[in-house]
Amino acid sequence: MAQHFLVDRGALAQIVEAAELAPDDIVIEVGAGRGVLTRELAARVRRVIAVEIDAALCRVLEEELAPARNVTVVHADVLRTDIPSLLAPDGGPAPPYKVVANIPYYITGPILRFFLEAAHKPTRLVLLVQKEVAESVVAGPGDMSVLAVSVQLYGRPRIAGAVPARAFYPPLKVDSAVLRIDVYPAPAAGVRDTDTFFRVVRAGFGQPRKQLRNALAGGLRIAPGDALRLLAAAGIDAVRRAETLSLEEWARLADIVRRDAEAWQQARSGT
Repeated sequence: MAQHFLVDRGALAQIVEAAELAPDDIVIEVGAGRGVLTRELAARVRRVIAVEIDAALCRVLEEELAPARNVTVVHADVLRTDIPSLLAPDGGPAPPYKVVANIPYYITGPILRFFLEAAHKPTRLVLLVQKEVAESVVAGPGDMSVLAVSVQLYGRPRIAGAVPARAFYPPLKVDSAVLRIDVYPAPAAGVRDTDTFFRVVRAGFGQPRKQLRNALAGGLRIAPGDALRLLAAAGIDAVRRAETLSLEEWARLADIVRRDAEAWQQARSGT
């Protein structure tokens, strides 16, 4: 797969500014490439862990960044790494960290899920992503998607800058955006059972053009009458569509579904 390298200094400045770096920060960079962003990060923080999957690029990085004693180059697929071990190879407690990266766009979803669902989450992610993806992530009720709900459960996203296709060499075919996500200490809207939450969200969006009563019945494999009852208990109009629900409404509906399942199990066991 052809690689596109960020060469525009203005775009680099936008990424660095959005990260609000401090001298004591530890940063994980995903897909360090030729080290253009790595150098900017190393000049501003205590430590940079540059994770690169391409062995040839790792050799170049290690050679060119050798003078930067606060940079560690790691040859690995970040999606298969143990983050605490990267941060604390001696086995001690993993410190707080930020993720700042110009990632391959085809792994944007997996990267977001990996870090936002991690046991040891970053305090902030700043990623250069495809413009349309960034706009989807920050969307509100009326234009929500599974991606938007998934990200907004774990953090507050915002678009911190626009980057044109010509900022890369060779130029991309799409424009990009700097996406910043400030990660919450705990999931938003009081969600504790994330498994049930995402099961309900996936059910709702499984047939996004259908009304919620039909989408939920099919996705949760329940009777249409039960779907109506659950939606009514959550105070949600059954004829709405998934894209119109707020994060708080999804959380309320998921809690109703969880309690309903627990009550059913208790009745079945006779307790």
